[in-house]
Amino acid sequence: MIFLCYPKCTTCQRAQRWLEDNHIAYTLRDIKGEHPTYDELAAWHRRSGLPLKKFFNTSGLLYKSMGLKEKLPTMGEEEMLQLLATDGMLVKRPMLVGDDFVLVGFKESAWAEQLSADVKN
Repeated sequence: MIFLCYPKCTTCQRAQRWLEDNHIAYTLRDIKGEHPTYDELAAWHRRSGLPLKKFFNTSGLLYKSMGLKEKLPTMGEEEMLQLLATDGMLVKRPMLVGDDFVLVGFKESAWAEQLSADVKN
């Protein structure tokens, strides 16, 4: 699994601590230093089953300074993916990417449910 995070983000720190406390192996990737590519984002979006707008870090300074709240509703998926691929700070974090799932944002109950189901399979 790949754990994408921004090390200074407190939610990311909580998620990482949760992974470690639950002895879940992962590969750490700094979302700012090694941001997701267009192809990765497109694949993760398909795998997640989520609307693409859920992949945006709506509380981030970059999102706000670019006025994306107003722009996203008029953008197509292709344009959104291209935009997300330009800067990791636009991408919602933390993100946990497994072989058959993608978890966007940290909600402990959802992560526990997915990872316990993943262990059973």
